[in-house]
Amino acid sequence: MDIRVAAYAVITDAEDRILLAHWNEGRRAAWTLPGGGLEPGEDPDRAARREVREETGYKVAIEQLLGIHSRVIPVSKRMAEDAVNPLHAIRIVYRARITGGRLRDEIDGSTDRAEWFPLASVRELQRVKLVDIGLQMAGIQ
Repeated sequence: MDIRVAAYAVITDAEDRILLAHWNEGRRAAWTLPGGGLEPGEDPDRAARREVREETGYKVAIEQLLGIHSRVIPVSKRMAEDAVNPLHAIRIVYRARITGGRLRDEIDGSTDRAEWFPLASVRELQRVKLVDIGLQMAGIQ
């Protein structure tokens, strides 16, 4: 079994929008929370800040740990085309706020763009389940 520990951020603004990143690796593209895998020895909150910066261009401050979500994904449900084992995904989800930077798309990464969406329109998006999980943890959904 493969194991992946990752940190993500739920980022909303005063206009009731959420910041999402468009994940483009694997079998299908979908919107996700900005974030990603921890590097060896990296603190989860640092990983969340680094990943948000890489995927969206924004600097953020971590405000609160919302929760940890653990899920085993069977090989048949994994999005990675070359997957041969189930994946134990451990996702650490934070609430964060923007402190600087400007919106931009990631180049040569696992995401290809970032965008703000009205919270009311999220259900209409092609998205990974983590978006709903993060919104629920944040008490938004």
